[in-house]
Amino acid sequence: MKTSYANMQSSLSLADLELLLALIRGRTLLGAAERMRVDSSTVFRSIKRLEKDLGEVLFDRGRQGYMPTELAQALAAYAERIESQLHEAREVAHKKGTEPSGVLRITTTDTVLHSVLLPVLADFSKAYPKIDLELIASNALANLSQRDADIAVRATRKPPEHLVGVKLGTLRAAVYGSKDYLRSLGEATLPEEMAWVALDESLPDHPSQKWRRQHYPKLKPRYRVNSVLSTAGAIVNGLGIGVVPLVLLKDNPQVQIVAGPLEELDTDLWALAHPDARHLQRVKMLFDFMRKNIRLP
Repeated sequence: MKTSYANMQSSLSLADLELLLALIRGRTLLGAAERMRVDSSTVFRSIKRLEKDLGEVLFDRGRQGYMPTELAQALAAYAERIESQLHEAREVAHKKGTEPSGVLRITTTDTVLHSVLLPVLADFSKAYPKIDLELIASNALANLSQRDADIAVRATRKPPEHLVGVKLGTLRAAVYGSKDYLRSLGEATLPEEMAWVALDESLPDHPSQKWRRQHYPKLKPRYRVNSVLSTAGAIVNGLGIGVVPLVLLKDNPQVQIVAGPLEELDTDLWALAHPDARHLQRVKMLFDFMRKNIRLP
């Protein structure tokens, strides 16, 4: 028999919400235990006790780990707001005007990390030495609601409506080839007759893939790689031609543009955060810094 709403209110504590959030973010008992600095058995017993108190199942156990039910997700939203307000309260407690501090987790693709962020982050760290940066390179969009990261820097024409952020500029792309490779072919060689370097099937919907299939439907790339950085590296080393963002190869004297820039591939670059995190001082500082210092070709 389910507990009454009054009993549910009285049995739910801040510690329970912290536990719930840790398991959602950690996805496993071990992941939650590491976040809370306890052992896995403690997490297991605490979740079982909480579910018994509430008279509701909070997690479905499966091969993917602990998957939150609709009730757990609803409670997690409240927990995240409390967590965010606690962060803000701590910043206020350290007095206005004090130096920003704390850990800032940034997720982006390896391409954007190496070509856009790393060239400017040294200056950010000099300006704010008490902010510790954690950089996560991944093609998967981190779940900012679950605090997998504080800020996501992503190339997108339509950022998710539930996130807030700033537009940093427009990423442009072109078909590049190394000068040595192009010289070896002769001037009469058409792009469709050249060796192409392209992304593999791990990124089937990448804009460069769609563009190539649309413009060269019969073309079969000779080389396949699993990242845009690898595409650029293969082109620089003379394997063939391929689509690469200008920001990666614009200053490389070994290559030249074969076609482009390609307006069809223009994509906005955004710095995004969850609404509950946008008021954090360190998040605001990085947003403002990137807006002022990132310049895209």
